[in-house]
Amino acid sequence: MRDLATEFEAERGRLLAVARRMLGSRSEAEDAVQETWLRYAGALADPAARAEIRELSAWLTTTCARICLDVLRSARVRREAYPGQWLPEPVVSPLGAGPSTDGYAPDPAERAVRTDQVGTALLVVLERLGPEQRVAFVLHDVFAVPFARIADVLGTTDVAARQLAARARRAVTAPDVPRHTADPGEQRRVLEAFVTATESGELEQLLKVLAPDVVFVGDSGGHFPSARRPVLGADAVGRFALGLFGQAGRYASGVLARLVLVDGVLGLQMEAVHSDGRPIRLVTAFAVDQGRITAIYNQINPEKLADLPPLGADDGWPPRW
Repeated sequence: MRDLATEFEAERGRLLAVARRMLGSRSEAEDAVQETWLRYAGALADPAARAEIRELSAWLTTTCARICLDVLRSARVRREAYPGQWLPEPVVSPLGAGPSTDGYAPDPAERAVRTDQVGTALLVVLERLGPEQRVAFVLHDVFAVPFARIADVLGTTDVAARQLAARARRAVTAPDVPRHTADPGEQRRVLEAFVTATESGELEQLLKVLAPDVVFVGDSGGHFPSARRPVLGADAVGRFALGLFGQAGRYASGVLARLVLVDGVLGLQMEAVHSDGRPIRLVTAFAVDQGRITAIYNQINPEKLADLPPLGADDGWPPRW
């Protein structure tokens, strides 16, 4: 069993990355990977099932993908009943964590999750896809799984699997999808300009940092007041952002804030006290393209922020750069 566990652990990071992109939920991804382990251990106890495992990595990926497909099909019903807008659970890590020089967490599984900067923007647009499209796109376009194996996962033909991936690709690259192309340096410059502009309270200054078609999405899960639909356009988003983040400047003594990586992309983690006296935690992710913010994703659902790393007394507003 120890040898089995060692073999599986060598694949865990990749499986977690696959499941995270498919499901948009770290907790659901971990559950899917754990179920994959249980099926792996069960298969090795059965000689007939063990004979089917010719290539371990491929077998585990296929098994995990099938589990994720079942979860996605049931998740559609849950998402339809979700109060307000939905955003994925953010994977948050401090900047410069561990000995790595790229700012990502040193744990191999964490690094696998952030390969190619997952980004909230990608996870959000993947929600547009049907379960089969999402599985086909993630397996082929992100992890280069052959279409023959994808067809086996989906129970369809190679041709149909190719078509599903192509439709998904068109949806992911549609003109109305927020663009995120910025490298870490550009992300930092734009985010610093955004914070400075919100502190100033000047809408004109903030509009210089926002793309004309910027979108603001907030997920409170019904726990706090939040816009039930996306806020669209630079003027509307600018006014909304001034109202939200401008309060941090007015009540800076009661606000904690830190620059963090949100799904591998620079963002903000904040803590404050809501107007009704309840503590509130926020994780804000940004999509940046050509020096401007194309999307702001504000997660304040406490059920999705339970595992955040704690902020300390040194994490005041505005955040330290």
